[in-house]
Amino acid sequence: MGKKKEKIVIDPDKGLEFANEDELFEHFSKEIHFLEDEFFKYRRGDDLNEKEFNRFEKNLTPLLEDPDEIWEDKNTIPGETLYNYIREFDSPFENKHLFHVAVVYLTGDIPSFVYLHFPTTDLSLVERYQRGTLIFDRLLQNAPAGALEGDALLEGEELAVGLYESMLKLRSENDIPEKRFRNFAHLRESAIEEADEIWRSTDSLGNVLVTFIKEFNDEEGYKDLYYIVVTVEDTPSRSHALLFSFPTTDKNLVDRYRHGENLQAEEVVQEASH
Repeated sequence: MGKKKEKIVIDPDKGLEFANEDELFEHFSKEIHFLEDEFFKYRRGDDLNEKEFNRFEKNLTPLLEDPDEIWEDKNTIPGETLYNYIREFDSPFENKHLFHVAVVYLTGDIPSFVYLHFPTTDLSLVERYQRGTLIFDRLLQNAPAGALEGDALLEGEELAVGLYESMLKLRSENDIPEKRFRNFAHLRESAIEEADEIWRSTDSLGNVLVTFIKEFNDEEGYKDLYYIVVTVEDTPSRSHALLFSFPTTDKNLVDRYRHGENLQAEEVVQEASH
């Protein structure tokens, strides 16, 4: 008597167990066809030729094990939650980046089925899969706890990192813990656009720093909370690139950012991100 063939188990809690690969692919055929049609619709003619795909097949495993980004997508296929894994790889092409993208089914936090995966040199195609909610970002994972999307601290820029570390040393021990900084990220835009105070100063290296300060009441359970955004000014255009931002209840710390020239808000031109 022959050995009974084991089932292919994708998600036992949802009964996704299949006798063979034909059953498995039949179950997910709707999603696969939809995603393949979408891919070919948006794929540019000057992107990698399909004949070259096998050359980059080896990138799938490192992508799934160690992605740069994971996006949770609940909108592309109604009733289904997809997860888009994205990673940039060393490129063999001159003046071109190489990315690999995989759209997968997750069981817990493990990719258990791949609907679609492909290599590409087209950043605009990659950006189409940066949709939904960003649930993992390698940059954020390795960056200081206060780093946010769009600021220079996230990129590890020397000026931002130095000023941020100096701020941490000056903070009161009773101030908001650094690990909670990202809970206040939603205040950043308001702090810039509706600042109570804007201060411009020049540091010892000649960098023109512009700081936005806004007070918030009863935010996240804190009274007399301030949110501070530190930017660097491009002198010719008077536009500003974000360095870092943070919440604080330490009034002495806030006072340290009240130096230089006190500006009126209408004098300041904003850049959306760094």
